[in-house]
Amino acid sequence: MKTILCFTVLFLCANSQNLLNDFRRFFGASDVRDTANFRKSYDFVVVGAGSGGCVVANRLSENPEWSVLLLEAGDDENFLTDVPLIASLQTITSYNWGYKSERLATACLGLIDGRCNMPRGKALGGTSVINFLLYTRGTKQDFDQWAELGNPGWGYDQVLPYFIKSENCTKCREIDGKYHGKSGYLSVEHPGYESPLVKRFIKSGEELGYKNNDPSAPYGLGFSKVLATMRNGMRCSASKAFLKPILHRTNLHVSIKTRVTKILIDPSTKQAYGVQFWKNRRKFTVLATKEVVLSAGSINSPHLLMLSGVGPRDDLTRVGIPLLQNLKVGYNLQDHMAMSALVFFVNESITVSDRGVQNPVDIFNYVFNGRGPYTIPGGAEALAFVQTKYAKIGGYPDIELVLGAGALNGDVYGSLRSLLGIPRSLFERVYAPHAYKPAFSIAPVLMRPKSRGRVVIKDGNPLHWPKLIPNYFENEEDVKTMVEGIKMARWSSSASVFCSSAITITQSRHFQKYNITMITTPFPGCETVPFGSDEYWACAVRHVATTLGHQVGTCKMGPPSDPDAVVDERLRVYGIKGLRVVDGSIMPNVVAGHTNAVIMMIGEKASDMIKQEWARK
Repeated sequence: MKTILCFTVLFLCANSQNLLNDFRRFFGASDVRDTANFRKSYDFVVVGAGSGGCVVANRLSENPEWSVLLLEAGDDENFLTDVPLIASLQTITSYNWGYKSERLATACLGLIDGRCNMPRGKALGGTSVINFLLYTRGTKQDFDQWAELGNPGWGYDQVLPYFIKSENCTKCREIDGKYHGKSGYLSVEHPGYESPLVKRFIKSGEELGYKNNDPSAPYGLGFSKVLATMRNGMRCSASKAFLKPILHRTNLHVSIKTRVTKILIDPSTKQAYGVQFWKNRRKFTVLATKEVVLSAGSINSPHLLMLSGVGPRDDLTRVGIPLLQNLKVGYNLQDHMAMSALVFFVNESITVSDRGVQNPVDIFNYVFNGRGPYTIPGGAEALAFVQTKYAKIGGYPDIELVLGAGALNGDVYGSLRSLLGIPRSLFERVYAPHAYKPAFSIAPVLMRPKSRGRVVIKDGNPLHWPKLIPNYFENEEDVKTMVEGIKMARWSSSASVFCSSAITITQSRHFQKYNITMITTPFPGCETVPFGSDEYWACAVRHVATTLGHQVGTCKMGPPSDPDAVVDERLRVYGIKGLRVVDGSIMPNVVAGHTNAVIMMIGEKASDMIKQEWARK
């Protein structure tokens, strides 16, 4: 509360010329002219204002002859959502749908209620409002593989121009410029702060045989400083990037706090012709004369399709929804799991864990200068894309290592553990005895999961959540790969596929001055396994590993010959006219990187495909 009060006072002082507007924005007043009086019909109705929907709404409304309605269930952002360091705080607000998985036998065993938190954004900007802002794109192999799976036009050379089109990286340093844009809507930059850990992390990577390179270039493996979706140290969400600059367009209507419950599809012609939704406790029907574009995300998009009669025959029959098109909607759920529970203690006060988050100097520096620790995106300072012995393709990372400026022992106010779902009892037993000790983290992230899950419709009530069955770590190799990632950070006796040395990142000579140690209290549920063994870390992974919030794949893109495909390479739903899906759910395979930039690329490419098709009609 003290931090929030300090932010309020300083923010208003720094912006006193626009005092009234600043008060309104801080306390949640929207910059958006919220549509309440709807036309009977629009050319395009876009469902969901996430990273895909914001891009599509922008690009389609570039044509002044087309009318576009953008519908979003959540609210507009406020000042606190702008602050990169406190990103985890946003997941305990109404900006998060608050989804939880069903109980699994293979994962999240030590988390609250034995269920996995699956955060998804409920706001203008979608998950780009609550994520950790990291900007990476995946590798060349990711997109070439999409094309090889029968999706022409989705190879790396074809999608790269759309990444560049979106991006404004004029303030970026240490990048390969030919792979970045400087005139797009989306601002990307490095944080305005760097702890001494960053250079040592990158130097340790070089000692292990990895290059210091640009993760958005097609090199695959390497160590680098983070790039983040920020503008002058503040979050640049999809809404700030793609919606706020174009609100003057009279052919674009935006409606917030609007819950879409059904896509209207003519059962005889299989033509999507509109949507039903609730706003201000009133039910509305709006028609789409050209297309309905579904951009509600990898949980809500498949759920809406199933509620509208498009999905697996058996599931729709079970809940009493008339089947219009039998498709594998909700299948192929993929996600990146992370081991964010590792804590590395150091002997100097150089981390956020001991610095605290109420330092007035840091708050002042952030509010007035857009610099300092508050610009660290979710606390992440550097990234490494690496290979373990389980990697099947040379140069193709199967683990990401994320260097954090702090660690869980410093989370005394509970925002990070609330995001992760870590019980208070676990925190008090493992971390609380080490509160405020200088510490950083390295979180291994599983890049190429083999496990697949599902989104399953629960019943015919559109306001009831679907069942989320992600099946994390169902495939044993996923666990083994994660264990190798943990060992790369600290415990391995064969740290690198490129280096025969026993040195690992935190054991390298670059970190020796910090006399690094780790917590040796075993995680609850793993007490009987020898601490530090492969078996111990496998147990720990199953108990406390958590999602990175990169759920994708539930409306899979694929050719007609693929029995699991829901949309074709132009993102049109098979068997339904006038209906397209434009979000992360269309990914055939999750990329080896963070997904936000990829979803914006999908929005850019989809917009061009829509324009091309309607230009011919």
